[in-house]
Amino acid sequence: MNKVFKVGLIGCGHIAETYFRGHQYFNNFKIVACADINQKAAEKCAKLYNIKSMTVNEILKDKDIEVILNLTIPQSHYSVSKKVLNAGKHVYSEKPLATYFQKGKELVALAKQKKLYIGNAPDTFLGGGGQKAKELIDSDLIGQIKLGNAIFAFPGVENFHPKPESWYKKEGGPVIDMGPYFFTTLVNLLGPAKQVQGRTLTAFKRRNYRAGPNKGKTFKVETPTTYLATIQFHNEAIIQVTLSFDVINHQRNHMELYGTKGSIIVPDPNMFGGSVYISVTEGGRWGEHKTDKMHLGKINITSSSGRSNESPTNANYRSVGMSEMLYAIEKKKKNRCSGELSLHVLDIIESTMKAATTGVPQKIKTKCEKPKRFTEEEVKKILL
Repeated sequence: MNKVFKVGLIGCGHIAETYFRGHQYFNNFKIVACADINQKAAEKCAKLYNIKSMTVNEILKDKDIEVILNLTIPQSHYSVSKKVLNAGKHVYSEKPLATYFQKGKELVALAKQKKLYIGNAPDTFLGGGGQKAKELIDSDLIGQIKLGNAIFAFPGVENFHPKPESWYKKEGGPVIDMGPYFFTTLVNLLGPAKQVQGRTLTAFKRRNYRAGPNKGKTFKVETPTTYLATIQFHNEAIIQVTLSFDVINHQRNHMELYGTKGSIIVPDPNMFGGSVYISVTEGGRWGEHKTDKMHLGKINITSSSGRSNESPTNANYRSVGMSEMLYAIEKKKKNRCSGELSLHVLDIIESTMKAATTGVPQKIKTKCEKPKRFTEEEVKKILL
């Protein structure tokens, strides 16, 4: 029987609902209290999920709470996680670790100094799709991966979000928003990156509000909205990545990797499931490797986002990264969604943005271990 950790939540926005759903899947945590800079939001969340509403200071001082789940906006991840660590609690944060590499580096160092765990989304790479792709690649079915491409592209969050401005400020943009999913998946499959070059563009200087109270008005764009990057990994693979808020529609696969013996199509890095496809002959058929029978690949959501090339049904097990971290704390092991991995991904994010805006190739400053495969036997240990 695993220990059940009492978790405090800071940040009661839309993503919180997804983490509360984790209670029905995982056996080692329970969210018992919540806090938000907006006290009314905390009170609403507490009433909805029958938990305590606290201030941020109260939740940090509560001795029964050992772990804080940080679901604040990206610009606040650093400051909140720092407060949590200084309060002597473990922290698991939504992506990214911070919006600047140096701040992320400070958090990882602080956690190490205080002998606390720091975990960070995305945890989608732990799902059936990411792990099945890893299993097939590691089995040498397609040989050594030499090149590939990945894409996330859609028209922007203003189509559905009532307050889209933060996605278009200096610390926003598609690399900060979606880069963590794609870069973490690539590191999971290929190992650490060593260099990146790129270009960028901004399709519109102003954007239209398309939802919420400001619908019909416009707002200013302060960051590039498309990044085209080429990343070289330490295993010598070279991957082209497109991350964009400027594409109305497309039909490209989310990720394709090409090896010396064949090619692999990796499912959406923003989801947990989806089939993996492999072809080992020129012009030949693509063999489908389904994941819907895997523990973290079973379909459990119906989406109506309408995004380009996004499946209307998929698997969503967000919070497995926190559950796996808590299991690692109890067993005194290294967690897979670790600070080391998250810092390396943040390094790739910042280096990609700098390379693309300056036109100067950037060396990735950090390295990390390629995460070990998350086997079905290991997953089962944290499931209800």
